[in-house]
Amino acid sequence: MVTARWNGKVIAQSDKTIVVEGNHYFPPESVDTSLLEDSKTRTTCPWKGVASYKSIVVDGARNADAAWYYPDPKSAAAEIKDYFAFWRGVEVA
Repeated sequence: MVTARWNGKVIAQSDKTIVVEGNHYFPPESVDTSLLEDSKTRTTCPWKGVASYKSIVVDGARNADAAWYYPDPKSAAAEIKDYFAFWRGVEVA
């Protein structure tokens, strides 16, 4: 079981993550979306497509753009559509 945790709170937990480029991508149903807040940030990966971001909010603390996902990935990354990955201090183990 892989867990994503920040500020003492479990953000996501699954035994069905997909590892891409060293990052665990969590299925959307395994993520506590009540802890996520929309962001306007977007980045582009040449082979995965445009990534959208969300900030994590736990007990009033905010970790800006600490979660990302691909709502409409290129065909090479179709398997991670809507799956979430984390960074910026989010512990994934």
